[in-house]
Amino acid sequence: MGTGMVIGVDAGATTTRCVVATVDGTVVGRGAGGGANRNSSGGEVSASIETALTGALRSVDRAAITAGVLGAAGSSGLGRDAFRAEAGRAWRAAGLTGEMGTVTDLEVAFAAGTPDRDGVLLLAGTGALAARFAGGVLDRRCDGYGWLLGDEGSAVWIGVRALRAVLAALDGRGEPTVLVEAARTHFRVPPADPEEAAQGLVAATFAVPPALLGGFAPAVSAAAEQDDAVAARICAAATGRLLHTFDRVGPPSAAVVVLAGSVLLTPGPIARQVRAGLLARTGVQPRSALDGAAGAAALAISRITGAPVAPVIHAKLTHQEPGRE
Repeated sequence: MGTGMVIGVDAGATTTRCVVATVDGTVVGRGAGGGANRNSSGGEVSASIETALTGALRSVDRAAITAGVLGAAGSSGLGRDAFRAEAGRAWRAAGLTGEMGTVTDLEVAFAAGTPDRDGVLLLAGTGALAARFAGGVLDRRCDGYGWLLGDEGSAVWIGVRALRAVLAALDGRGEPTVLVEAARTHFRVPPADPEEAAQGLVAATFAVPPALLGGFAPAVSAAAEQDDAVAARICAAATGRLLHTFDRVGPPSAAVVVLAGSVLLTPGPIARQVRAGLLARTGVQPRSALDGAAGAAALAISRITGAPVAPVIHAKLTHQEPGRE
């Protein structure tokens, strides 16, 4: 199979994670940095990647790194060259000389959930989209257009709609909801009359990068679990948008489905409803992409060997049983 080690990087909107592994799937180093999405993170992409690389390489001989794969949202189309340039700067700054490849977050997430080369990825974290793969190649995708223009059903989408409902409740346009108090607590807005609370929330939310608005999504799920009608409607709407996006990529019958992102991997009403909807559509339990950086490392191993990663190696990298969710 060869010698040496590989690097896998999953550069997300809020966190960048790095894994260093041997070609037999043994993880020997991990690191993390800040968000590295040019459109929503509000930080320097190369600096976040370099921080994650440096942390993972702390006790690793850099000369032993044969190859690496770095994936990120916004790194396709017009963003491909820009991300590759940022990744290259971080790669060199970390003292690496091995072959570096860049892909999108879609390849990384799908590879994190399965060693199979055919199937569908449904992702809902900071962003949201569905992608169909054939022979390991992205065949079709829907959504993933960013917090301003799409990402329907994502954490940011949920957070923004919840905040709109909170403001409507405060000024009388909407119905009462426990999300008002949840929003005050989450965004650290002190107790005040409705007008002052509304203005405080506006100031607090405009002061953070858009990606961080998704941090309010767990509070929405919690409120829905407590039978808050406003929160329940938002969660139901998110579920509907995500399943609609999945349907639009034309998933084949009995397709392998990989779920990724905090909205779908954290227990709650949306995760339950989406899983139930997917099982009804495919007859197969979806798998979970728990470690995007490990998925990137699997892609790096595949580049070295010239073959798909064996299920046993994939399981070792991702800490999942072969063929299991």
